[in-house]
Amino acid sequence: MPKADKSGKAKKDELPSTLQRSDRKAQQTFAKAHDSAEETYGDEQRAHRVAYSALKHTHEKVGDHWEPKEGKGPSDAQAEGGRKTSRPTAGGVDANASKKHLYELAQKLDVPGRSNMSKEELVDALQKANDKKTAESRKK
Repeated sequence: MPKADKSGKAKKDELPSTLQRSDRKAQQTFAKAHDSAEETYGDEQRAHRVAYSALKHTHEKVGDHWEPKEGKGPSDAQAEGGRKTSRPTAGGVDANASKKHLYELAQKLDVPGRSNMSKEELVDALQKANDKKTAESRKK
């Protein structure tokens, strides 16, 4: 199902809930990439993966929504490697960001024990915190 209307504007009710709570740029990025991929590949699941991959180059997941990243580029090893890579994804966390940035996000999300965590542990903790916030938002 198309995620954008004929004018290219994202259909908010067709977007995943985390994107419904995100800015217009995130919604547009996802919708355009999704619709283009679906037209190209004819496969809804693949279109969904392509759209999230495009989104992760410009945005990062913070809690229950997506926010613009400080710089454009792949968010994790999976995004860097492309389709033939079997590395795990960071679930929207910008694993390529600095430890300082990840720590600041952990503060924002009130992640316990963050001051003693390595960069990899911060990525994991942020992914869990994001999943928890998303689940809480979906219950509302």
